[in-house]
Amino acid sequence: MAEHIHFVTGRLAEFSLRNLLAELAPRVGFEYTVEVLGITVAALMTTEWIARRTTVPPNTTRVILPGYCQGELSTVERRTGVPVERGPRDLRRLPEFFGERPALGDYGAYDIEILAEINHAPRLPLADILTQAEKLRAEGADVIDVGCEPGDAWSGVGPTVRALVEAGHSVSIDSMNLTEIEAAVRAGAQLVLSVNSTNRSAAADWGCEVVVVPDDPHTLAGLDDTVEFLAERGVPLRIDPILEPIGFGFAASLGRYLEIRQRFPDAEMMMGIGNLTELTDADSAPINVVLLGFCQELGIRSVLTTEVINWARTSVRECDLARRLVHYAEHNRTLPKRIEPNLVMLRDAEMLRHGSETFARLASQVKDHNFRVFAEDDQLHVVTAGVHLTEADPFKMFALMQEQASRAIDSSHAFYLGYEMAKAVTALTLGKEYRQDEALDWGFLTRPEQSRRHSDQVDGDSTETAE
Repeated sequence: MAEHIHFVTGRLAEFSLRNLLAELAPRVGFEYTVEVLGITVAALMTTEWIARRTTVPPNTTRVILPGYCQGELSTVERRTGVPVERGPRDLRRLPEFFGERPALGDYGAYDIEILAEINHAPRLPLADILTQAEKLRAEGADVIDVGCEPGDAWSGVGPTVRALVEAGHSVSIDSMNLTEIEAAVRAGAQLVLSVNSTNRSAAADWGCEVVVVPDDPHTLAGLDDTVEFLAERGVPLRIDPILEPIGFGFAASLGRYLEIRQRFPDAEMMMGIGNLTELTDADSAPINVVLLGFCQELGIRSVLTTEVINWARTSVRECDLARRLVHYAEHNRTLPKRIEPNLVMLRDAEMLRHGSETFARLASQVKDHNFRVFAEDDQLHVVTAGVHLTEADPFKMFALMQEQASRAIDSSHAFYLGYEMAKAVTALTLGKEYRQDEALDWGFLTRPEQSRRHSDQVDGDSTETAE
């Protein structure tokens, strides 16, 4: 027998809910009933209020309440005797709620290691280095790279590496200075960046893995000789042909990664992706996704990144999400699309519309004078009792709202409305979906927002309280 789902809603949402379910139920494969309780806005229902009023058909297998409904679901479950769930806060999201998106199976696996560099480490107090390392590890870093500086050897490199190792970190050392490298290795560093013909003779004595770089990145001069030298001495290595910034041979440097993979099909490789994210006037997330996609396909199993400049300050987290996305795409031979919503930050993946008919119907049904704010088709929309206002300019819109207000808008409510309209204009500007009383969706950067929606104990034919 098909599942029978009983939907509970308010009067304003009834029309849209019934239309949506008429198309959704046959696709998903369930039967349904819709119960419209005596309240205008479903968001103001509480579970206790619903439990006293709902009547569930005898063949019901579960009940779905409005997403904004407050209270314990068990209150309604005891009354109905069937499982109860909250639906999505926006009923237009019901298709996703019922699983109308690709099944992701083993999504989350990855095989690219992230090295996160702490830049200018000699300038930092040890406590700051340890704090940075913990933050980078929490964001997804597998190895903490201690970035040294040209000049005299840093006397604090050994104690710093030792403290990081004791804190449970895997550590690499980024230096060409033999004194610094040897001190770091003795303290527990597991990887040395970088080795070429100038310091390869010492590498056999370090007892750890190294990153081989060419003497001349543009020609790969010296790289083959260094690889052969280290391999003969049993030194584990990974190769980094060096990624160049845009305008300085970026395309050619990508070609050299392809060339090295052809020449050394089984070699471990690394890419320093910070050379692009830190040195390009663009948000780092999409750059990181593209570069990790390149690495995934080419079998480059480690990347070095950093978070110095502001537009790249979340690069490690971006790389952690990106490596899962590209791994899933490659291993499942599927497009990396509609899989990782946390990486879609600036613009939303889709824009759901209400439409002019919905706004007109809402205005005709609303009986109170609270303002409902929407953003759609490059316009702000405000609906209140019998009125649908449309305006692109938030200042002009607020003037219209003042004219329609049943009483003077106090300073607290004016601040609230201004904040909501600022979010709405931001959403229109960037192509994001706006929902009143909810935070804009910035992917993994979304900051939770306490909703201004609230419920009084409602009875009978009650309507909304003030926002």
